[in-house]
Amino acid sequence: MWMCPKCGRSFKNENQSHYCGKAPETIEEYILAQDEGIRDQLQSVRKAIRDELPDATEKISWSMPTYWQGHNIIHFAAAKKHIGLYSGPEAVEQFADKLEEAGCKYSKGSIQIPYSDELPLDLISAIAAWCRDTGNHA
Repeated sequence: MWMCPKCGRSFKNENQSHYCGKAPETIEEYILAQDEGIRDQLQSVRKAIRDELPDATEKISWSMPTYWQGHNIIHFAAAKKHIGLYSGPEAVEQFADKLEEAGCKYSKGSIQIPYSDELPLDLISAIAAWCRDTGNHA
């Protein structure tokens, strides 16, 4: 077991990546806590979702940026090599072909969008809208 010298949490893997410190309270704080090199991409994902879901409340849930409107609609999060989009298994199934075309990996309920200059923002917007419109959500 490895213990983080900053926060004292124990992990199976040495130098396990994790967030230690006070959890962010807003999506803006969450993005500012990430590496500078990925902040613009996170802001782009945020804007794509927010533009599609203008009536949804932005909040932090499960330590991730979340869009809520009576229930959690969709989440996203920064990972080491990708942005995770958490839309629920039905959305992943619905958009599987388009996700493959965009070069995104996916599994039950989660989508991995590689960090790149060209994020599939139209696809992200479409997934967010589908989750809202169908009631199938994260």
